[in-house]
Amino acid sequence: MSKSLEEVNSSVNTQTGGSVKRLLAFLGPAYMISVGYMDPGNWATDIAGGSKFGFSLLWVLVMSNIIALLLQSHCVRLGIVSGKDLAQASRETYPRFINLFLYALAEIAIAACDLAEVIGMAIGIHLLFPSIGILTGVCITVLDSFILLFLLNKGIRKLEAFIICLVLLIGVSFFIQLLIAKPEVSEIAGGLFPFIQNDEALYIAIGIIGATVMPHNLYLHSSLVQTRKFDRTPKEIKKAIRFNTIDSAVALNLALFVNAAILILAATTFHKQGKNDVTEIQDAHQLLAPMLGSTLAPILFAVALIAAGQSSTITGTLAGQVVMEGYLNLRLQPWIRRLLTRLIAIVPAFLTILILGDGATGKLLILSQVILSLQLGFAVIPLIHFVSDKKKMGDYVIPLWQKILSWIAALTIISLNVKLVFSEIADLLFTSSSPILISFTIVPICIFCFLMLIYITVVPFITKEKENKRRGFHDELEPLKLDFQASVKRIAVTVDFSPSDNKAINKALQLGDKSSTLILIHILESTNAMVYGEDSFDFEREEDYQKLKKYQQELEAQNITTEIQLGFGIPKLAIPQLIIKNNCDIIIMGTHGHRTIKDILLGSTIESVRHEIKIPLVLV
Repeated sequence: MSKSLEEVNSSVNTQTGGSVKRLLAFLGPAYMISVGYMDPGNWATDIAGGSKFGFSLLWVLVMSNIIALLLQSHCVRLGIVSGKDLAQASRETYPRFINLFLYALAEIAIAACDLAEVIGMAIGIHLLFPSIGILTGVCITVLDSFILLFLLNKGIRKLEAFIICLVLLIGVSFFIQLLIAKPEVSEIAGGLFPFIQNDEALYIAIGIIGATVMPHNLYLHSSLVQTRKFDRTPKEIKKAIRFNTIDSAVALNLALFVNAAILILAATTFHKQGKNDVTEIQDAHQLLAPMLGSTLAPILFAVALIAAGQSSTITGTLAGQVVMEGYLNLRLQPWIRRLLTRLIAIVPAFLTILILGDGATGKLLILSQVILSLQLGFAVIPLIHFVSDKKKMGDYVIPLWQKILSWIAALTIISLNVKLVFSEIADLLFTSSSPILISFTIVPICIFCFLMLIYITVVPFITKEKENKRRGFHDELEPLKLDFQASVKRIAVTVDFSPSDNKAINKALQLGDKSSTLILIHILESTNAMVYGEDSFDFEREEDYQKLKKYQQELEAQNITTEIQLGFGIPKLAIPQLIIKNNCDIIIMGTHGHRTIKDILLGSTIESVRHEIKIPLVLV
């Protein structure tokens, strides 16, 4: 199994300087996680909760933050100790069917999260530039798809610095808005006592939990902590866990401040003034200036909203990569993964706004957060099982008190979700014009999901851990089978009629002997070749064939047996086919492949070829 986020795994050296410098080297991953706790979805639930129920749901935010800190500390422990992220650990533990189910739920959660970010950014753009409609803003959000790709190429620390700047921008914006609003401290303190007023308050409370403790953050955090390089000694592992836990505590408390600030702002500005129906972010923005008597507050509100959406969308994409690679062992090119995630979110957002208008965005945001909350149990329960498992964690298994608190938190979340789903289905059955249709569609799906939840909860307690053929990071080590007599008989060399051909052919000659045969391969990529394949006949084909013949003549003049093969179409598909067809023993590749635009669109030839062949590949 490949390493989690392999391109940045162990890329940050933490073995420099004293304790303070080492702590700073570990800081960063939790800030990337924290942006998921203050994304536009949180804004919608916080504004709705504050305007409708005042300060009374503040305790839900505090409780959610405590649960988040506990669960994120488990992710830190899992990633550092096992060297696997949550998706990889699940893949090694559960049967394939269960993993596919968990993967599907994780992708739904990421899509719901990205939906909130798309709408939030679109609203933020519209608020700053009123001439740009929300529907247009949704389309514009596609353009940020390449920011992640650019920043990740610069290194994980550059990406973390960018995220931290956005987080500070959000924090400062709301701090200034609170100074303008001047909330009563006694009323804030009153909101810290647990109380749920009615079913509507429960719905929003569940949305707040879903917006705070996000499923995809659990997958991502267990991966990001692996970007730090340190000695794998017991002492250093304990230090890594401690430093990353400190990082999590600071970052998540900053996220709590932002969420609490939004709810307090809504409670002070709207609820106290009798505005109990403010659920749309854009409505909140419009009312801030007249109700607070300041034109600065709405501007800061819009800027912070864009910053929240942008930062959250970056981490959501990384989480998508972690989930796909971990569960499916499938790796797409980053830009494809980015666009795929964004389009999954844009389509429902675009259609909803197009059909129902801008007024539906608030309800859509809250719905996305409730969906996240419903998915949460399916990520939390495996996580608790893994960090409680002595076989997986060894001496770093979580203590008993953490196990108890973790299961209480998980059961609380699941109980609230079951109550919500039961209430919603009951309402649908009594109010719908086609209850039979609901009974045979939604009800069976909910029952199936509930049974799967019971399975992943109970089965690890009553069954032994399955015996995996793979232990650790690699397959079981078998004795080497050394063959001193064998020689390479058929050597494939890809050529593109550039100076690199000389190096590739000479390397082939060094690997072979007098009995070896060189197979020179060139792929014709013209439009005709793409469309007609071997039936294409044009000037480019004839010219390339003559160049291959010239190489063959030069080599045979030196008594080197040579064959030539002309392929057609996409190199990364055609080269493996020719290798199989010609029974090649090894392939030599130079700089043959795509460059610039073609490389971006079609990907690296070498990377694709090496996954398709079963013979050694030598890169020159």
